[in-house]
Amino acid sequence: MTTTIRTSRTDEPASALLGTLAEQGASGALSTESGIVYLASGHVVHVESAVTPALGDLLTHSGALAPDGWWAAIDQAGRRCGVGRQLVDSGHLAAGALELCHLGALFDAAYFVLAHDGPALRFRPGVAHWLGAVRSVPVDAVLRESRRRRELLHRIWPEPCVDLAPLARVPDTAPSDLPARRSRTLAQVDGVRTAAQIAMALACRTFHTLVELRRLAAAGMVVPVATAPAPAPAPAPASASAEPGPAPRPVAPDEPDTALLRRLLHALEAL
Repeated sequence: MTTTIRTSRTDEPASALLGTLAEQGASGALSTESGIVYLASGHVVHVESAVTPALGDLLTHSGALAPDGWWAAIDQAGRRCGVGRQLVDSGHLAAGALELCHLGALFDAAYFVLAHDGPALRFRPGVAHWLGAVRSVPVDAVLRESRRRRELLHRIWPEPCVDLAPLARVPDTAPSDLPARRSRTLAQVDGVRTAAQIAMALACRTFHTLVELRRLAAAGMVVPVATAPAPAPAPAPASASAEPGPAPRPVAPDEPDTALLRRLLHALEAL
């Protein structure tokens, strides 16, 4: 089977072209404005996006893998597209841990690559990712999960500009009882960072960060910079005899993401 290399923008949505490539059993790299989808025999084997942390960042920042082990695997197996297998064979990472983290990174990046389903830019047949085969996923499963995430975010807060624009805190909001994860996310909102940059600072997946940011937007605590209200004038300094205010309430425990872990485990079992 021969697939024509696409070197310019087409009117065909990326999702439609992915479906065609899956039917053809194609292998290669499909580029969009938001990232690259890597295919092998019509299945998705990896997805990269500039607005999501790379797999290496997720593994090393989570403590699952030492940075030296990650870079050693790239040096030894990057040229032959076998970094994933090298990590497992060298004993640096268990196969199950690699698959779980890889699936999380794949679906995270795929959401942004397919979020607006823009036109595909280019397909390069035969191009493989240096990570190599870890776990392939059917194209329809990737499209379905991306759609589910888009619908979930819309239910939380229907304004997608939160995903890409710099974000600012709304003055005079008092989030004293936020869950720990949401509180950490809010602390990174500075009027300059986007959701992707906040996720990078927190070393977590961008989609998880988006869920918290949309919840904060729904609560009126966060807005895109273009719509941020002007800050109120600074209050006059308190007198020396003023009594101290009440101590802040303790932060509620973090919310475990058991639903995501359950879905990934079921995906591993089904595949």
